[in-house]
Order: sequence, then C-alpha cells, then structure tokens
Amino acid sequence: MSPIAFSGALIDRADHVRGDPDALASFINWKARLLQLDGLDPRIGVDGRLAWTSLADAAPDSDLIFLGLERTDAGERGCFAELPAKRHQDGEPYANPNLWTALSSLSSDELAIYGAARALKDWHNRHGFCARCGHETQMAKGGWQRSCANCGAEHFPRVDPVTIMLAEFDGKLLLGRQPRFPPRRFSALAGFVEPGESIEEAVARELFEEAGVRVRDVRYIVSQPWPFPSSLMIACTSTALYDALTIDTNELDEARWFTREEVAAAMAGDEAAPFIAPPPFAVAHSLLKWWLEQ
Repeated sequence: MSPIAFSGALIDRADHVRGDPDALASFINWKARLLQLDGLDPRIGVDGRLAWTSLADAAPDSDLIFLGLERTDAGERGCFAELPAKRHQDGEPYANPNLWTALSSLSSDELAIYGAARALKDWHNRHGFCARCGHETQMAKGGWQRSCANCGAEHFPRVDPVTIMLAEFDGKLLLGRQPRFPPRRFSALAGFVEPGESIEEAVARELFEEAGVRVRDVRYIVSQPWPFPSSLMIACTSTALYDALTIDTNELDEARWFTREEVAAAMAGDEAAPFIAPPPFAVAHSLLKWWLEQ
C-alpha cells in the first residue's frame, strides 16, 4: 500500500528532550526552525513545501511547541511551531477549499509534520483550562502536556479513534455522501468508536446505524492520523449480509452500492464516473485503491 498521508514524518519526536527542560532549552537557538502556519492552516513556500523560518520570527509572548529534532549534516536542530498568547478558534476546516488545495500539494512526510503541529496547536487552543477544577493550565513538556498548578492535574493531547469502513456485497461496494461533502463526492462510511466497544463492533454498529446494513468478517486494513481536529482513522473492510439500505438522513445525504468498474472510473478521475473519489490524502482513497487491487 502507498504511504499513508499524515504519517511518516522525517523528524524525531524526541520524547527524551520533551521531558528535560535543559535539553529542550539547548535546542532553542539560531539553528532551530519555526513552522509557519496561518492560524491552523499550512503556509506553503515558494518551493511548494511547508514554509519554515527561524525562531526570531516568533512573537515574544508566544509559547513554542516542540515538534521534534531534524538531523542535518551539521547535527541535530529543533523544529517548533508557535502558539500565540492570543488564541482564536478556526472555522470549519471542511468548508475551506484553500486548505484542501494546500494539502493536495504536500508529500506524505510533510503532511505528517503539519498534521502533528495542527493537532497540537488546536488542542492547546481548546484546553486552556483544567477539566478537573477549571483553573487555567500551563504548557509543559514542550507542548505535549498542560499542567494545572491549582489541583496538580496533568492533561495530554487526546486522539479520538474513528472507524472508516467498506462493506462489500456481491462484488459491489457501499459508499456514502455526507452533507458537508462537495457535490458528487462519495466516500467510505465512518464513525467514532464508543466507550466499551471494540473496533469490529464499531464498524458493525456504524454501518447498521447509517445505512441499515448488517455485516460480518470485519478486517483491519490500515490506519491514518487525521488532524481535524485529532483522530486516528482505523480503516477496515467487511462483508454485508444483504444489499437493502435504510439511510440515516441525519448522517448521510445518500448511500449507494457501486460496481468495481464504477469505483475504478472514479479513482481514475473519469468525468463520466458516477461519483468523485475521496482526495489522495484521505485514507478512504487508500482504502478504495486497496479494494481495487484485491
């Protein structure tokens, strides 16, 4: 399977540096790189890659999120993202076409760096107060923790598990259209794993809730970090027991069975295809590609 977007970053996360204030401070120097973001969106340089500058461009009252260490011919240098003192909530990412255009231009390893920075920055923006006592929290461990001086609670960036799955019946594939999708865009169905539930149970439940389909033989295929805001997409496949659909219109505008030929046409970008495939940086794209290759 091709490299999964938002994974495979070519920098060392260096947990041993995060937990050592002196070691972390030693990498805050003129050699360090600062990732440039427009809010939570990536800024693209003239070379078509992520834009980086030096720490001199960080605002004096900003905190620095330590992304990791980059190895160069001259040794290791720190990579950071800026967390401004004045924070704001970004709008709905799915309604931002410029963001999707930028993501389509980046390589998998660059998407991985950006994805981690985005997820961390967004988490800090939304978790400035302690969930236990309500007191203001402070950044710790280079941005990989927030600590409450009032009650001593330690808070860590969360990752939400989401199943994204195919259901196959008689050589056809079930795909759906969410209301927020662009016209004609279909993708694999998806849903959050709930407390006390296995991945296999989540796949079966979501397919039945959203499309009225019972399935068996759930199999894991691949996973993908998805920083919108911070999920782990768990891609699976399954076999449907029947093809009758009962669609939950609160979740889906439409759901249909597609033949192998129709899926292949969509993945090839054929304008005559009955739907538009998910973008290459989405794990649903990799999942459809995997299915066609079986």
